This record gives sequence, C-alpha cells and structure tokens, in this order.
Amino acid sequence: MNQEPRKIAKMIEPQAVVEGAGVRLKRSIGTRALDYLDPFLLLDHFQSKNPADYQAGFPLHPHRGIETVTYLLAGAVRHRDSVGNAGEIGAGDLQWMSAGRGILHEEMPQVRPEGVAGFQLWVNLPAKQKMSAPRYQNLHASEIPVVERDNGVTVRVICGKVDGVSGPITGIVAEPTYLDVALAAGGTFTQAVPRGHSAFAYLFEGEARFGAEDKRIVTAPKLMAWSDGDGIEVRADKNSARFLLVSGQPLNETVARYGPFVMNTQAEIEQTLRELQAGTFAR
Repeated sequence: MNQEPRKIAKMIEPQAVVEGAGVRLKRSIGTRALDYLDPFLLLDHFQSKNPADYQAGFPLHPHRGIETVTYLLAGAVRHRDSVGNAGEIGAGDLQWMSAGRGILHEEMPQVRPEGVAGFQLWVNLPAKQKMSAPRYQNLHASEIPVVERDNGVTVRVICGKVDGVSGPITGIVAEPTYLDVALAAGGTFTQAVPRGHSAFAYLFEGEARFGAEDKRIVTAPKLMAWSDGDGIEVRADKNSARFLLVSGQPLNETVARYGPFVMNTQAEIEQTLRELQAGTFAR
C-alpha cells in the first residue's frame, strides 16, 4: 500500500488578541483565517516576561461542552474551580480538563522573573459527552515520556504514540496525538498520522520545512494545517526548530458556539445562558 505524505493545506499567521482580564496572546485557531479544525476549536500561545502582559490572568469563568488543554513551557499558573480543585502547574506540566456539563474555574499566571509561556488548546466534546461530569488529567513534567532519536530529534509524548512510547493522557474521544517536538539543525522528524484525522503543527521556535516536497522555510510563529494523508515530515536545515504536532478524529457534528460554551444547537446555548443567569450552572 502506498503511503501518502501530508502537505500544508493552510498556513496561519497567529493573530494578537487580549483575553481574560487583559492577557496578551497569539491565536491561530479560532480566527477568521481558521475558525475551526474539527475537533479543535482554539489554539492560544502566550509568552512574555512583562507582568503587564499576563498578571491579570483569567478570573473565575464558565465552560461547558469542551476540553481545555493547558501546557506550560515556563513560569507557573495557579488554578481553582467550582468543584473544589485547586493547585499550580509549572514549566513542562500539562492539564487536560474536560468541562463536560459545566465548571467555573480561574487560571492565574504567577509573576516571576522568567515570566510565563505556554499554550491553551480547546478540543470539542461529542454530543453524547457534553453533559458528562467534569474531570481533570494533570501531568507533572516528569510524567511526560521523552523519545530521543539519533538524528537530533527529541519528542515529549503527551498523548498518542511515538516509536512504541505512549503518552499518559488517555480516554479522550478524539483519539488525539499531542507532541512537543524539538529538532536540532539538520534534523528530520517523520510521524505517522491516522488517515482522516485533522492535524496541525504549530512552530513556536526557530524555522523548518513542513512537508517532504515543500521547499519553503517557515519561521516561527506559524500554524500549519495539514492535508489528509498517512504521515508528516518536518526538516530543520541550518537552524533548530521546536513545534507542537497535534491531531485528532473529527466529530463531524454541528457546532453552536458562544464564548466559553460549545454545544450542538442554539437552543442548548440558550439553555446554558438561562442556567448561568439563574445560578444553577455548575452546581
């Protein structure tokens, strides 16, 4: 059987946005250029050493119908929620939160000399799980396996599988892969991606070529949405590169969005807003 390599279907320049109580971000999914890459609803990249860019944080706010994935590269973020969970994630840690039927939570970056850097990804939940109980999967940096290849490639495997090593995040309907890949100059990374799954790469450091036949050198920060196929190839030439590789099974369901709520119909959104107003949301 012939293996068809994936190609870049769309290249996105991240857009500067301000969210929460005044946090400056770069957004790649959830923009006019790329509104939705089923099942991925949003990708934000935050990175600053200036406290004014992030210290206001994300005070208590609601979510329903989605999963939020927070992955930190530097700094620390304290969190607490309406279910009674509280804690802090630091550099290299990850939190995969399934909001389900509803949760109120806050995420507050801590002011430190190294500032804060990381990503938040929103993953849609299928209709059958939108009203499920909220749950968390929290990973410390030491729990994320690292695969090192001979050609200057280092991969942190958050979920999915690389060279027989599986990531610790499990039980997600979209069957996602989430990898943090570092390439030394001259390194090449290849990875199988299930045919039919949506996939993107987010380059956040350095520069690289995305796609076996693509001659373009892409410079960070950029998001590349891949065409369908069996696998991807990324090559670093004279400079190193670091990127996220994320893929997942599309849900192929209708999407009704209103801020932090993602349901299947407008009627469900209106019901959510009534609950919020009546104080019965996330009891």
